Amino acid sequence: MSKQLDQLIQSYNLILFDAKCVLCSAWANFMIKHDPRYQFKLVSVQSDLGQQILKKYHFPTDHFETMLLLEKGQLFTESTAFLRVMESLDFPYNILRYGKFVPKFVRDFTYRRIALNRYQLFGKTEDCYVIQASDKQHFLLDDVLR
Repeated sequence: MSKQLDQLIQSYNLILFDAKCVLCSAWANFMIKHDPRYQFKLVSVQSDLGQQILKKYHFPTDHFETMLLLEKGQLFTESTAFLRVMESLDFPYNILRYGKFVPKFVRDFTYRRIALNRYQLFGKTEDCYVIQASDKQHFLLDDVLR
């Protein structure tokens, strides 16, 4: 299983997101709408695949504090992950690439304030994000491990 997981991680640009977070689910919807070239695959941290990836990279599997981006196996977190995704999208979103000129400690401080308070600010659902059949190509699902 580990070899298969490693191959998946090397084959795709993966965005891991909290599927019970309203803000994170909105992020997934944003990516579906604005990534028509399927540059990224979305993976819920609550899924078996998401849990295996979290374990592999030594992240907690029971509470989630950051979006993770894996670009062909290279890990990015917090504001850097967000900015790397945005710069890959079309105009006007790719303008956010200039956010990298803001010092990382400032960007990450801001990112953490939002991430740590996202349930209070935006809400949380008891149900995980529901993937529509028309959007499946944007996701990497557990069945890829079978």
